[in-house]
Amino acid sequence: MKFQGRSPRKRTGGRRRDFRKKKRHELGAEPTETRLGDAKLKTIDARGNTEKVRAVTVDTASVADGDEVVTAEIEDVEENASNPNYVRRNIVTKGAIIATSEGRARVTSRPGQDGQINAVLVE
Repeated sequence: MKFQGRSPRKRTGGRRRDFRKKKRHELGAEPTETRLGDAKLKTIDARGNTEKVRAVTVDTASVADGDEVVTAEIEDVEENASNPNYVRRNIVTKGAIIATSEGRARVTSRPGQDGQINAVLVE
């Protein structure tokens, strides 16, 4: 079954059959699980005449403390509400709590979509 796009069920609860294969712009992609390591970016073609930059591995983050923004080294992933297994694998996603040289910070950007890590100090 394919779950992106139209629902596989009718209003009555009956199952809808596929009437065609997906077009290229309807295809999904595997998530970019951004890990800790030497900075490595990947550029992919997006819809229209645009490109997306995906962060494959990262080592720094832009950390905001009030009005001041500094670049900090990422030391570790401490919490990740989206998947507890991501903490063990050091995968950074939006909402993850990371340990930086400036202190603990919450990630506010989407590294798999933006290609960078923006964070806000927690403590």
